[in-house]
Amino acid sequence: MNPIGFTLSSLLTILAASFCMAQRPAQGPMSDKRYFPEEMGYKLIWQDEFEGDQLDTSKWRVRGIGPRAIAWVSEEAVKVEDGYLKLYAMQKDDKYLSSAVGTHGLFMAKYGWFECRAQVQKSPGVWSAFWIQSTDIAKGEDPAIYGAEIDIMECFRKLGDDIISHNVHWAYGPNQKSTGGMQSYLKGVGEGFHTFALEWLPDKYVFYIDGYKFYEVTQGLSHIEEYLILSMEYPSKLEEITKTVFPDVFIVDYVRVYQK
Repeated sequence: MNPIGFTLSSLLTILAASFCMAQRPAQGPMSDKRYFPEEMGYKLIWQDEFEGDQLDTSKWRVRGIGPRAIAWVSEEAVKVEDGYLKLYAMQKDDKYLSSAVGTHGLFMAKYGWFECRAQVQKSPGVWSAFWIQSTDIAKGEDPAIYGAEIDIMECFRKLGDDIISHNVHWAYGPNQKSTGGMQSYLKGVGEGFHTFALEWLPDKYVFYIDGYKFYEVTQGLSHIEEYLILSMEYPSKLEEITKTVFPDVFIVDYVRVYQK
């Protein structure tokens, strides 16, 4: 299998889209090697396989119920069925509903391997995301002390159907800092289920898709415990969702956390 899968036409399309939206050009995996946490000495310490017919409230809470961007985060847009967590972007009457769940107050970890297996949303405008965040990120500017927001994966369809984004933000406030969006290209990642993972080490973050390593980052390193978030996000302007097809859904098969 060629994990990169670039053709000349797809490469030109990606570069043009990245340039227009001030994003870094997408890149393929760093090598053909695939990495798996158990083979690297990691042990499973926390998981949710989303069995049953409701959210396990000992592990997750619906996060931030109320207004967010142009939408409203609602419990109604969060469902567990058929062995999956389903996070919807939907319309109800004159409202756009979004969805998010987090482990704040229930589970936090420092360092390790954070992974979900999921199917991203189908349409542009809204976007699916798997991320971890510090509870203290707005209290100071040193990420080692106050933590960071680590975007393990975000899927912006406007960048291309086979592109996943990663990012790190810290120092919430007037001096907020960021690595800037890092784009990964993997043929077929926009269809079906794939794994998205972060290896968080004391000296770097490593981002993976389907076991392939895409980026190693040494900026914004957090050295405190953080919590997990899964979400379906909306932009801040209505004109950005003119091509969104409702309802759309981010489907998560599992979330697993490993440590050494």
